[in-house]
Amino acid sequence: MATDFILGTAGHIDHGKTALVRALTGRDTDRLPEEKRRGITIELGFAELVLGDLRLGIVDVPGHERFVRNMLAGATGMDLALLVVAADDSVKPQTREHLDILRLLNLQAGVIALTKCDVADAEWIELVEGEVRELVAGTFLADAAIVRTSAQSGEGIDCLRAELAAAAAKVACQKTEQPAAGPFRMAIDRVFSVAGHGTVVTGSVLRGQAAVGDELVIEPGSHPVRVRGLHSHDRVVDRVHRGQRAAVNLAGLHHEQIRRGHELASPGLLRATRLMTAQIQLLPSAQQPLKNRRRVRLHLGTTEVMASVLLHQQHELAAGQQALAQLLLAKPAVTTWGQPFVIRRESPVVTIGGGRVLAPDAQKLKHDAQQDWHYVHQLCAEDELTRAAAAVYFAGWDDWQSDDLARTAGVNDPAAIHKQLLASHGLLETVPLSPTRTAQLHHARAETLRERIVAALETMHEENPRQLVFPQAQLAHRFAYLHNPPLYRAMLASLIDQQRVLQSPAGLSLPGKGPRLSKNEQQLLDKMIIQYQQAGGQPPLVTELQQQAARNQAAVPQLVELAAAQGHLVQLTAELYMHQQAVEEIREKLTQRLAERGGLTVSQIREALQTTRKFAVPLCEYFDRIGFTRRDGDLRVLARQGEGRG
Repeated sequence: MATDFILGTAGHIDHGKTALVRALTGRDTDRLPEEKRRGITIELGFAELVLGDLRLGIVDVPGHERFVRNMLAGATGMDLALLVVAADDSVKPQTREHLDILRLLNLQAGVIALTKCDVADAEWIELVEGEVRELVAGTFLADAAIVRTSAQSGEGIDCLRAELAAAAAKVACQKTEQPAAGPFRMAIDRVFSVAGHGTVVTGSVLRGQAAVGDELVIEPGSHPVRVRGLHSHDRVVDRVHRGQRAAVNLAGLHHEQIRRGHELASPGLLRATRLMTAQIQLLPSAQQPLKNRRRVRLHLGTTEVMASVLLHQQHELAAGQQALAQLLLAKPAVTTWGQPFVIRRESPVVTIGGGRVLAPDAQKLKHDAQQDWHYVHQLCAEDELTRAAAAVYFAGWDDWQSDDLARTAGVNDPAAIHKQLLASHGLLETVPLSPTRTAQLHHARAETLRERIVAALETMHEENPRQLVFPQAQLAHRFAYLHNPPLYRAMLASLIDQQRVLQSPAGLSLPGKGPRLSKNEQQLLDKMIIQYQQAGGQPPLVTELQQQAARNQAAVPQLVELAAAQGHLVQLTAELYMHQQAVEEIREKLTQRLAERGGLTVSQIREALQTTRKFAVPLCEYFDRIGFTRRDGDLRVLARQGEGRG
């Protein structure tokens, strides 16, 4: 079975990249009329080179500085590079920039071709080879073969094929995953329509495989599409996999709705974002430092998007330095953990650096959020388990699945890593959300949420110094932003179990937190409690108490609520409270009467208590609420068997 890789060309304009590809494959990759007329490559060209059991899908990129953006789109998915330098011209600016780009995209293997050797003398070629060796020193091409070639005479072409085969074999030894493993992903570099077939997109397959009939999505946007047909280098095929060039005929979306920069993927694999956390580095050749919040051109996959660089803990990044940062994108894009990218200046447009994605769909991190940045550092780890734990941390309080770890942590076997996370003592907390549903949170995230609940109660105590407890709904409202009431309730329940929060029928409070009253407020509270006790079954309304108070009138409603929370009063309505002793006496009297008569109307209850409807109706409704009585037509009866003897 053949092994497929993507080979990309790189080099200065007019150094013979396209002619060399034609000599290697017999295919002319310049397909546009303007390319034919001007004699330069403008758009991406494609060809196939078969070397025994190796198949190389060649992406021929333009060398002109005006078309570097096209070169970057073509560089997506490259496995190895063919750096082309003309023997009669030597190293030029785009040679250097293309090499920088290949390094930033983390290529590991390649071959160097000296072209046009038939028009340069041997001594000059020796000098050019020396300059090339100096250029690639310290890069992935430091030990790469330099092959002298001529597309016109055929010199060195067979040797170049052999060296490309050796480089591809080296890449094959480094690849551990199976070509068809995992979900499908392809960054789109061309979109067009074919009469009778409709929308066609092309690109280099980055991972997984796709077959005719598969249901996929276009991202960003999650637009569903179906694979109607597949081609690879002009051959009709049933499926394509990682390392191949593919042309995919799609049903479900018009070609004008798709553009270069979109991606074709398995549903659920990718998620559009406008903010990502990354590790960035500035090229040693960068002529100016990169200042915090500077706008740059971000090249990610086949997309180009403006982005603001938010550096962590520094005002600027000097040439050759690297740092952690967040990238705020002007429009949504899709990415995964570890994906390399290139950044270019907004103006003048030159390549200044690049990096790799750490958190593909991040939340804004504060500079002083030490715990968050600690886990960003964990995303840089070589160990998959460490990265996966950090990715779960950044999932926050949202639901996540094992498969997400492929995107958020670069994990090859998400299910196995998930099991290891569960086995790691204390790392994950399983939170019951319902009898049939649970959530798994990173312990640090779960504890943060608990601390926020405690802090919210602390604030409520501070803001309401006269209040002893708080209604549960009042606290829950402060956590509506979670959009996950079951999670909030589960975290609150764990705090109550730990006795970090106290729960009573009246509400919630913190241990050791109680009302802080001034001397006058305490005197007023004591006076009101006595007044309620003396009033018995006909107490004053709260507004009446306010009117009677000589001072601290505004504090009266809270003081009445405090008396109720302390158990002195019972709340019948928003305005009507009654002393606990009076309520108990009324309850005993009604228990006896209801047991004797079987049931009483409101009027009969009013007569029995020798009171008015103003108090009888609220009392009846209160006893219904607490389950002491229940309505049976116009009658109130005891709610539970044996209540009359209680």
